[in-house]
Amino acid sequence: MGHYQTMTRAWRIAFLLGATATLTACEDGQGFDFLKKKEAGEVAAVETEAELIEGSAETIEREVEAPDVFQASEDGLWDGRPSLGGVWVAYPGVKDPERVVIRNLANNKTVIGALFRRERDNPGPKLQLSSDAAQTLGLIAGQPTKMSVVALRTESVPVEKPAISTLSGSESLPAPDAIEAQPLDPIAKAKAALDKSTAAPAPKPVAAPVPKATEVAAAPARKSSSSLAKPFIQIGIFSVKENADNTATSLRGIGILPAVKQGSSQGKKFWRVVVGPSGSSSERATLLKKVKGLGFNDAYFVTN
Repeated sequence: MGHYQTMTRAWRIAFLLGATATLTACEDGQGFDFLKKKEAGEVAAVETEAELIEGSAETIEREVEAPDVFQASEDGLWDGRPSLGGVWVAYPGVKDPERVVIRNLANNKTVIGALFRRERDNPGPKLQLSSDAAQTLGLIAGQPTKMSVVALRTESVPVEKPAISTLSGSESLPAPDAIEAQPLDPIAKAKAALDKSTAAPAPKPVAAPVPKATEVAAAPARKSSSSLAKPFIQIGIFSVKENADNTATSLRGIGILPAVKQGSSQGKKFWRVVVGPSGSSSERATLLKKVKGLGFNDAYFVTN
């Protein structure tokens, strides 16, 4: 009987030693590998998602020079007469109106304007400039000046998003600041609370203000949908906003509602005056005839 008790006690001691060794191995990080694999998989999934987000990019539109569409480097002339339509230049053989950048190579001044076909074949330089273009570029009336005219085109440029950083499993967060423990006196705290409630009266409820009804209804949005590829008519391009506003005012005087749209190219601001959109070809033709009757003979159809 004594031998049996001795053997039982030995087996219990061996079992306890084995269990202790197993727990020690887990605490040292040598056990439960399936938990480590799961954590590694979660970190990999987060990193993959971050890489996908970083790889995505937005696009913006900007105007760039397109010399293959139109380019001319030769003498330009302003005849000294005032002209309508803002900033423009005319050149023989132009098929369609274009938006161009005009440079005065003598003083390096630039301006954004419109390019039209020159109707009259007068003697002298082929490039004929408007009065607004001449004023902005510093041209002297009747004096030929070396000019450069290049067409502009709109292109989409990708803009990369900022990288999103993620915390990996190896990085550790900073330790929190130590919290100083102070003894709490329940009797003193209760007395202070009673004194505070007696000294400060309870605030009276304040009724929330009732919003006033809107007196003026918002104006309905202007309809912009049209089946035409070019439903708008561009009156002119201006380098000075005041000139664009004055042109828009003259159009409103005869019942035409224009819009002044600001743009920029190569750091230069410009303002376009457009009217529309027209719902049909006949409506657009009638509007163009009315505009040209005011003297804006260089008005033409545009997309927007």
